[in-house]
Amino acid sequence: MVDVLGYDIGGANTKAALVSVKKGKLQRAEVAVEYFPIWKQPEKLTRILLALKDKLGAERLGCVSVTMTAELSDAYQTKREGVNTILSCVLEAFPDLPIYILNTDAELVTVDAAKQEPLRVAAANWAGTGWIVSQHVKNCVVVDVGSTSTSIIPIVNGRVAARGKTDLDKLICGELVYTGSLRTNVTAIVQFIPIRNGVATVASELFALSGDVHLVLGNITEKDYTSETADGREKTVPESLARLARVVCADTDMLSKQEIIGMAQYICDRQIRQVAAGLGKVYTYTKSMVACKVPVVVTGLGENFLAKKAAESLGVDAVIDLGTLLPHKAVLATPAFAVAMMAAKKLEGETAK
Repeated sequence: MVDVLGYDIGGANTKAALVSVKKGKLQRAEVAVEYFPIWKQPEKLTRILLALKDKLGAERLGCVSVTMTAELSDAYQTKREGVNTILSCVLEAFPDLPIYILNTDAELVTVDAAKQEPLRVAAANWAGTGWIVSQHVKNCVVVDVGSTSTSIIPIVNGRVAARGKTDLDKLICGELVYTGSLRTNVTAIVQFIPIRNGVATVASELFALSGDVHLVLGNITEKDYTSETADGREKTVPESLARLARVVCADTDMLSKQEIIGMAQYICDRQIRQVAAGLGKVYTYTKSMVACKVPVVVTGLGENFLAKKAAESLGVDAVIDLGTLLPHKAVLATPAFAVAMMAAKKLEGETAK
């Protein structure tokens, strides 16, 4: 049996998955998540990695595998700098273990290879998600709505068929939509909001986030709201209502609770449209590649209230919850679980399921 620790090092959250695999079969999967805004204290990354390892009780490790998106953080001047710094932290945390890095071709490479071609491993976590889904569904489109952004991944004939390799390319072709369940500025979703028989343009300030929208609507719980709020105040419905009111330069004395909830629903509907716009492009492309029906596999914090609703609005062939394909815990940190399983397959020399 092999034990592998996989990491998904993000700009706001770092996730870890510990898997135990024996003869290609998954015996155990545990995950842990740490809210860690890397731009604030990038020097703490090594400690965060080790803290997650200890939290999972990882001891007899065969190797460590890593994917990342944190290189995009403004803690680093360039992605090359970010990738190399992150890799140095991983090496510092695990100096005596084999380390593999996921690239955008859904392959694991050595740290040296990753340093030589940093753009091939930058923001590659979507490739891990695509790979793990491709082991279960041969033709589909994956929609992963996280706290910050949405990855849309085409799977064709059991392989990741993404047209974009970099974030820039993926933004162009619809495979990346920079809208998420918690951290998106409301003004990046809407420029105006209908209210009181009129239409109010929004204030171009960081007054409220998508987390406030979804907390008010009951799409998430206070526990789910793991990121910081726009004003640093509490993650409660009353505080979220107050933050949303400020988006139209009002407050909770000026607007009723129902009026603010109406605003939140309008914002949510527009966010669904954002996801659907990207999904529509990728879904059409994927359908053109195969002759069979193409389901949409949804995952991430926003799987039900953003990904699923976007898919349904397009009338796709079917919608599949990733939680029906993978262990529930794995869905909480899919890219970390995926790179751990890929590494386990590499170590065992056979398909790990």
